[in-house]
Amino acid sequence: MPLPLLKRIPRKLLRVRSLTDLRSQAVMDLKALVSSLNGFASLSLAESWDNVGLLVEPSPPHVVNTLFLTNDLTEDVMEEALQKRADLILSYHPPIFKPLKRVTWQTWKERLVIRALENRVGIYSPHTAYDAAPHGVNAWLAKGLGACTTTPLHSSAASNYPTKGCYRIEFSSCSAETVLSGLREMPGVSLVATVPARVDGEEQTRVSVNCTQHALPQVMALLSQNSPLYEKTEIIALQKPPLEDTGMGRLCTLKEPVAVSVLIERVKNHLRLPHVRLALGVGKTLESEVKVVALCAGSGTSVLQGTEADLYFTGEMSHHDVLDAVAKGITVILCEHSNSERGFLLELRLLLATHLENKVQVIVSERDRDPLRVA
Repeated sequence: MPLPLLKRIPRKLLRVRSLTDLRSQAVMDLKALVSSLNGFASLSLAESWDNVGLLVEPSPPHVVNTLFLTNDLTEDVMEEALQKRADLILSYHPPIFKPLKRVTWQTWKERLVIRALENRVGIYSPHTAYDAAPHGVNAWLAKGLGACTTTPLHSSAASNYPTKGCYRIEFSSCSAETVLSGLREMPGVSLVATVPARVDGEEQTRVSVNCTQHALPQVMALLSQNSPLYEKTEIIALQKPPLEDTGMGRLCTLKEPVAVSVLIERVKNHLRLPHVRLALGVGKTLESEVKVVALCAGSGTSVLQGTEADLYFTGEMSHHDVLDAVAKGITVILCEHSNSERGFLLELRLLLATHLENKVQVIVSERDRDPLRVA
């Protein structure tokens, strides 16, 4: 077969393995692997605006021998993944974020999808699910500060509680059954309990129902038909319980306060960077002591905003947000967006190898890097 024609054939069609070879290698079915990855860090932890999970799936059945980790899936990194015979790419940042209206050779993200499908490579992205996880990116970032206690800046809530409704409505009535008959016909309303109650010396029934936000106006419209009942109705907003050590950002209290200059060196060593960007808070110097650090991997403005701390540590913040922090006496350390995340991949490789019981080979990209350099 002519060499030019060979080059057009997807590499996985050229890869021939005997049954003996396949049996001797540890592999996982893609669906089983994705399920295990979801178990490692639930996708329910991700922000609502995010695009996480399995983004590109080769036609089944698809087995995975090599799981390839990267922070950003660029075309150069994709080439590396293909050369290293990856079967599934775990890209921390989702390469598909905005919806694609077409898949052509026109843009680099479309080309990533084409090359992945042509070569039977899946793409999975966890992004903010890993930010929130107790063993995730922000927890790893906090390790670079030294001995400290940490708590999430914004706690994640349990995804499956309460199971029905987001409001509880409670009222007492002498003719509860009449009201209940109307409530039962409403979608989004569920009865919690009815108990006998004595109100103002009169025997009544205490009613508790749960309802969705959409159903709340309809419920209140029904109850408003009885003014005394309506005026004594209580509405309770139901909140899901926070998950321990889980959520966005971290508030870190150092065991012993250290100078800003010391903290800078710790951060550079942890991230393996020759430099970081620094904005000293008003009235602060390199020798000023730092006891409390608020941090967030990536772009931390929305997570850090309003937090009381001696120092903010994140990948990037806007010019005006840095000015606001500095004016409040808060020192800011910036290290570029992906530099605050990428180092986690080395720890993730070990965590996933254990979590997946070494059933697949887990490797980390050597070409993945932050696009910004000091010239």
